[in-house]
Amino acid sequence: MWAYNSVFYQIYPLGFCGTPLQNDGEIKPRILKVIDWVDHFLNLGVDAIYFSPVFLSDTHGYDTRDFRQIDNRLGSEEDFKTVCETLHQNGIKIVLDGVFHHVGRGFWAFQDVCEKKWDSPYKDWFYINFDGNSNYNDGFWYEGWEGHFELVKLNLQNEEVIEHIFSCIRQWADIFSIDGLRLDVAYSLDPNFIRRLRNLCDQLKPDFFLVGELLHGDYNQFVREDMLDSCTNYECYKGLYSSFNTMNMFEITHSLLRQFGPENWTLYKNKHLFNFVDNHDVTRIASLLENPKHLPLIYALLFSMPGIPCIYYGSEWGAEGKKEQGSDAALRPSFEAPVENNLTHWIALLANIHKKSEALIHGAFRQVVLTNKQVIFERKTDNERIFVAINADAEPFTAHFDAGSGSAIELITGKQHDFGGGSTLPPYTAQFWKMEW
Repeated sequence: MWAYNSVFYQIYPLGFCGTPLQNDGEIKPRILKVIDWVDHFLNLGVDAIYFSPVFLSDTHGYDTRDFRQIDNRLGSEEDFKTVCETLHQNGIKIVLDGVFHHVGRGFWAFQDVCEKKWDSPYKDWFYINFDGNSNYNDGFWYEGWEGHFELVKLNLQNEEVIEHIFSCIRQWADIFSIDGLRLDVAYSLDPNFIRRLRNLCDQLKPDFFLVGELLHGDYNQFVREDMLDSCTNYECYKGLYSSFNTMNMFEITHSLLRQFGPENWTLYKNKHLFNFVDNHDVTRIASLLENPKHLPLIYALLFSMPGIPCIYYGSEWGAEGKKEQGSDAALRPSFEAPVENNLTHWIALLANIHKKSEALIHGAFRQVVLTNKQVIFERKTDNERIFVAINADAEPFTAHFDAGSGSAIELITGKQHDFGGGSTLPPYTAQFWKMEW
């Protein structure tokens, strides 16, 4: 699966392109802005773009009006096709957001129900009770997503709904040649729907990537051969920032051992979960970390822990934004142009190391040294061994451990490393030691 070897980059198009929050009906080719960033993607080491919703919606993209149309605020179908062709020409794959659990009130079939009530042929596309009433005084009650009645729940038991969604996906594959889908609120989707979607996508393109938004619980219920290839690793997302803010590296290490450790009971040893330090729904990591010197270190963990690393647009140069300031204004802004700084150069270096390493992509995970402020772990395959060392402290730290036979090279600096007498980590540093057999 190509995605397991890739570095992902998430773009929230409506924010990235600076569109008005409310759909004004005006068609503007704002999505072409992505093309201006291609060199930045390549410099950063990006292999795939995950686009948050691009289809016609009421406001924020997750309230779809029509799966068959590109949002007019982003441009036309031809505009987005041009973007996709340019990305593919540069070796960058494309994953779109599949929002299939619910639609917006402006969704064409729901509007038909609002107009015709019982006489609408689409009344069974939703969960509707004509004996009640809605918050919008529609003359009927309907089920929304988690109490959000601007998001109308689709009836995924209805064959007409399923066929409509599948026909739209076929259209996306045909026109844009997409390489995968991210399933919004996958934890709320009917598992049988996901199985049927998996079967459809396998017919569209070899190695079509399906990643689902999961929060808590057992990811194995969804990440399996007949369903999803991967899922969002929210367990480790919390552990990543919390370990630095509390200076307790035991937290993230516990999660990694629980998920990928050497014991037989390990939950996800042979799976590639979708890892991130921030996204469009949470406070940006530069605003979340209490110590700015930990910012490079959390990315070192992101690129060295088991799983698929994903970068959220703007965060690669340290953009800030707090969720309490408003999701759309603070978390999903438009940047005039990409910024190149020490952090972007560091992330590009980490991406290069990650992609060239069989051990970092597919290797087993083993804890070697662990304190409150330091962690050293090993990633290992039959052909490669790498030790990853993080010192989150303001003081140097010398680690003593058995690295086994052979010499090592430090991948950041390219210098030979001698484990004799202990390995000293400078303050606020990350090192990658590759064993030479």
